Amino acid sequence: QVQLVESGGALVQPGGSLRLSCAASGFAFSRYSMAWFRQAPGKEREWVAAISPEFDVTEYPESTKGRFTVSRNNAKNTVYLQMDSLRPEDTAVYYCNGYTPFSNWGQGTQVTVSS
Repeated sequence: QVQLVESGGALVQPGGSLRLSCAASGFAFSRYSMAWFRQAPGKEREWVAAISPEFDVTEYPESTKGRFTVSRNNAKNTVYLQMDSLRPEDTAVYYCNGYTPFSNWGQGTQVTVSS
């Protein structure tokens, strides 16, 4: 069974940084493109970063390009999201999943950007 456990969220001031982690199990992690998503209150879930299974090819929407960096460690079945220059509009619950999401979602981790 697919399990995704996100961690690392916190309250941070605008301009600050955070590093999120996602531990994955129950599937062949090294064969899957992975992605980070977020959902703010009252808004649809949106994709914020993606990474290929090998060679670390990454992709970002315009809203996070240049500020967020996704990486992975296939030996640890873990994907990371380094978030820099955080803005209040980055406030959301952050989730990881396959680039084509599995039906199972983790509990997410709350990121709040506020002074």
